[in-house]
Amino acid sequence: MLYRCPMELGRRERKKQQTKAAISKVATELFLERGFDAVTVAEVAQAADVAVQTVFNHFATKEDLLFDEEGWWVGPARAVHESTDDPLDVLEAHYLATARERLAVGHLATWKQFVRTIEMSPSLLARRRLYSDELVRFLARALDDRSDDRLRNRLLAAQYGAAQNTLEAELMRILPENPTAEQLVQAQQQLEQMVGEVFAILRNGLTATRG
Repeated sequence: MLYRCPMELGRRERKKQQTKAAISKVATELFLERGFDAVTVAEVAQAADVAVQTVFNHFATKEDLLFDEEGWWVGPARAVHESTDDPLDVLEAHYLATARERLAVGHLATWKQFVRTIEMSPSLLARRRLYSDELVRFLARALDDRSDDRLRNRLLAAQYGAAQNTLEAELMRILPENPTAEQLVQAQQQLEQMVGEVFAILRNGLTATRG
């Protein structure tokens, strides 16, 4: 067997990650511009200057080219596992941190295109529903490790999943087409305010008096 030193393996792995990221970037740009269903894997490979087999070496399916962030649906469960704080506090902090990272002011406009691209493709919608369902299941199991109240844990996990969907829909509503830098800042601020309101409802219930 040919010996490979750790440094060489590290370089090889970095090269693989760079190639994967480059393919994903090209694919996402094509999908946002023309629509997911209108772009073939062969066209992605040609635009990325790689072979079609190279694309499939990095991405098992065409949908994975757009949903290339590995394991985002396990994030809430992992956050609950790694903290001893109140689960709702943990989930709110996790959601805010994730939103601030993904929806930085410079990315908000592209994010709206990204969501719209998903909504126009039946296969992408099905994949997003699958990931959303897995998020709820993983979160319920994580909550089970913190409490033996099985029914409450599943209800809380389902509510968190619904809260994410609600916040995404509201952000799509308030974010204008071709927003200015000022409008992007305002949208981010509104999102953070809505996050606080949504988690207040989760804590206190829909019938609680709003302050």
